[in-house]
Amino acid sequence: MNDHTKLTFIKEDPWRIFRIMAEFVDSFEILSQVGPGVTIFGSARMLPTDPYYKAATELAKGLAKHNLAVITGGGPGIMEAANKGAAQAKGKSVGLNIELPREQKGNRYANVPIHFHYFFSRKVCFVKYSIAFVFMPGGFGTLDEFFEVLTLVQTQRIPEYPLILFGRHYWEGLLKWMRTTMAREHQFISPGDMDLVKITDDPQEAINIILDYERRVGPPEVMPKAFA
Repeated sequence: MNDHTKLTFIKEDPWRIFRIMAEFVDSFEILSQVGPGVTIFGSARMLPTDPYYKAATELAKGLAKHNLAVITGGGPGIMEAANKGAAQAKGKSVGLNIELPREQKGNRYANVPIHFHYFFSRKVCFVKYSIAFVFMPGGFGTLDEFFEVLTLVQTQRIPEYPLILFGRHYWEGLLKWMRTTMAREHQFISPGDMDLVKITDDPQEAINIILDYERRVGPPEVMPKAFA
């Protein structure tokens, strides 16, 4: 480490730590008052005319009617659809927004908006305040979120929350590859790991899976907290 690098570290990194701490403190303070939530992931590029956009709106509306907060990344596409559904049902519509160079900007339907600079602190908040996760069709970001949450459940770092893939046509190819190549051919995962994931095309079925989990585990105040 040369002198210039050392000087940069001394000047910048301690302040970066304070910024990270502030991001966690602010978001934890707000989200701790929201109550149990369900995070809905999916593409920022999904158009309002797409059937998946409409399904996300319907799904979020149903969750909000059962007093579950709806949490999204706060941007356009599927995130906007889910925030819209929750807001239309007069529920808590949480948007954990992060500014990206091209496609991410906050949508107007999040009535609990929180802005992040760091991806990792945002990801912690998705998991810490959710009791279920729905993955609508999406790109690299959605896949990243799916595998990260799935890994946390598989390794028992968080409880066995419902992990729902919405859109059989979109997800079935990935699940087939996981069952055959990952599980059977190479045995990189255990056969039972595939049971951690549910797949559906029906918003009401997704809602029922989540409500059944909520009933089995108990009221929100006794539910286990991730990252406690």
